[in-house]
Amino acid sequence: MTRSNEWKIASTHMTDSTLSRVGSSTATTSRAHHDAIVSATRVGKRFETPRGPVDAVENVTLSFAPGSFNVIVGPSGCGKSTLLRMIAGLDTPTSGELVFGDVDGKSPTNALVFQGRSLFPWLNLRQNVAYGLRLQKLPRLDRNDRADELLHLVGLRAFGRSYPHQVSEGMRQRVAIARSLAVDPDILLMDEPFGALDEQTRLLLQEELLRIWEQTGKTVVFVTHSLDEALMLADTIYVMSAQPGAIRTVFEVPFARPREFTSVRSDPKFAELFTRTWDILRTEVNAARAQQEQEIAG
Repeated sequence: MTRSNEWKIASTHMTDSTLSRVGSSTATTSRAHHDAIVSATRVGKRFETPRGPVDAVENVTLSFAPGSFNVIVGPSGCGKSTLLRMIAGLDTPTSGELVFGDVDGKSPTNALVFQGRSLFPWLNLRQNVAYGLRLQKLPRLDRNDRADELLHLVGLRAFGRSYPHQVSEGMRQRVAIARSLAVDPDILLMDEPFGALDEQTRLLLQEELLRIWEQTGKTVVFVTHSLDEALMLADTIYVMSAQPGAIRTVFEVPFARPREFTSVRSDPKFAELFTRTWDILRTEVNAARAQQEQEIAG
């Protein structure tokens, strides 16, 4: 692990998304892994706790191609969110190397979308979308124009003057995505953004997200517990082991794009790939439960 520079975050942190440029001892810029926009080599993260050190992530090796849609699944507590936070620059690896490819000669920017309610309730939807641009000191007219464009992209242009409490949870999550896109990140990081939604809204937003991704060409790294969601969205699925989290296996998703839920679910390959993925994930879920029971008993 190189130790020549300190981990740096030159960014503005927002409630539901974070824009950052990263370069560090464990995060460096290069053209490794066949021009991957992000690549990790034996990355680990250890936390010091009152009960002693805890390895959240261990020996993670992976790479994400520019413009790809990548989904990470794994049992609760396996380090999915920790890995996402390290990619976002909000946390630092304690071992291994995290490498970021050049984008126009610079380290890639990223925005992070969290699960649940995260909009500022005192701002209307247009102001929420424009918040990051305001922090970047973009002129008001320019940021309002950009916010209107993105509200149109997510189908909410008519609701720009509404406040978060006046719209549904699904609409609020669409605004959260628009707010992240407003700062034009190279990488869109999403930590179970649809986890709190009802099934019907989740399915609609999955298709909406795919439409936005196809239009913008962003690199997406998406964390979820749902295998259905992973198979619907991903180019590649990374299955993580129980804690300490490592990449247990990688699946390439064969479904043609553009995708719709009905066509994916009716494809004979869906059941086969679901079963293969679940067989591995079930083993890891059981391992995670056994570990938790052992910790409680100890």
